[in-house]
Amino acid sequence: MTDEAVGLLDRLGLTEYEATALQELLTLGRTTAPNLAQATGIPKARIYGVLDSLSDRGFIKIIPGRPKEYQPKSPEEILDRAEENRRQEFEGFVQELEDVREDFLAEFQPRFERASEDITPTEELFHVVDVGQPSERETRQLYHEADERVRIITKSFEYFDAVRPAFEDAIDRGIDVDALFLHPDLLEAENRPIQAEIVEKIRSEYPSVDLRFSSEKLPWRGTVADPSMDYETGRAIILVEETDVPLHMRQAALTDNGSFVAGLQRYFELVWEHESEPPPVLDDYS
Repeated sequence: MTDEAVGLLDRLGLTEYEATALQELLTLGRTTAPNLAQATGIPKARIYGVLDSLSDRGFIKIIPGRPKEYQPKSPEEILDRAEENRRQEFEGFVQELEDVREDFLAEFQPRFERASEDITPTEELFHVVDVGQPSERETRQLYHEADERVRIITKSFEYFDAVRPAFEDAIDRGIDVDALFLHPDLLEAENRPIQAEIVEKIRSEYPSVDLRFSSEKLPWRGTVADPSMDYETGRAIILVEETDVPLHMRQAALTDNGSFVAGLQRYFELVWEHESEPPPVLDDYS
């Protein structure tokens, strides 16, 4: 298999043998288990189990006969079935959690409350997660749980595709979303085309999102959800600029401290109103 094909089939949650068999079936169209084993190098002792698994997932059809033959469903059908399989798995997982919710809370809530008695408000100001998938997961959660508004401060929004479904969900629910980018003149050369692509996506596909571009360097970047000046609500995830620390070694801070989130919102407003510009023209990225 090519690297690209491997990456695409990995998204379906297949084992190596399953991915190999499915790709070969999509290439051959229809064949028997012995022929497929010979074509792929999958041991004959394993090939029937592999094909049964693909059939159970709804990715292939079994054609009765002597011998039986196996035929792939269309790529569109495979993707639709993979989505449905994952949806059913999630619904089953949610039901499992609901089944144990009462017992779980009865067992662990008292422990948590006893352990939390000695924690001071200062200690509760932040907790941290690694930058990458953990921080992207927390950012998606902010979008999903936002009630009114989301404010984004970013250099080029290079992680946009990783959070895009949650970003889109927030917009579909009527959440007010504004994004403050670093002006391309202040970006490293390799980041300019990344920003240009993301900005074009947002401007063309999500016209309700307001964009501005900071004319000064940004000391931090992150996402703020539902800030309020009464300090009662708000959550945020922020990443402080540390140019000498590789991204994979950095951590992002999360807070639901209403006062601190209000301060982040105030910073956003000041930059937005006094140190930012409208979206640049395409020539600014050259």
